[in-house]
Amino acid sequence: MRKRREEIVPQNEEKVLDVTASMQGSLRFDDPVNLRINGKFDGTLDTKGKLHIGKDAKIRANVNGEVVTIAGYVEGNICATSILRLEGSAKLFGDIETPRLAVEEGAIVNGQIRMENGTASSPKSNFMTLSQVADYLEVDITKINEWANNGMLPGDKHSGEWIFDRLKLDQWVSQGKIKV
Repeated sequence: MRKRREEIVPQNEEKVLDVTASMQGSLRFDDPVNLRINGKFDGTLDTKGKLHIGKDAKIRANVNGEVVTIAGYVEGNICATSILRLEGSAKLFGDIETPRLAVEEGAIVNGQIRMENGTASSPKSNFMTLSQVADYLEVDITKINEWANNGMLPGDKHSGEWIFDRLKLDQWVSQGKIKV
């Protein structure tokens, strides 16, 4: 029996999520996805796969991803575990952590850059987002947020988002300061 044309889906077709709206909150993808953002986004982005921040995008977020390409405006820290590419139109105001960095002429970067062999998510990576801390400590994210807001958990707020130093967290845990 022969299939009708519309029932056939190519196996190698790229699946892309294209966001052009204004959004805020936390976006987290545990499975690889090709995400393109061309609108406004405030919050945190945790992605696997490819993330492309378009020329017209205005992002105020800490970004964690594998392959990250920036062509628009980003205010927040970037952690790319594979490579970070900054196109000529990129404007990045935040720290960068990545093993590989490609910067086109015209790109603007205002922040610290840390590059090490291996991946940026190696144990040497010192900074973590709220959701990463929740996963790391195996505690619900609302409890982590509560601890941070009450000053019980060592962390700093940057652009409205919590950032945690892994070394300070490990020290905090070893001192037995967790009260679940």
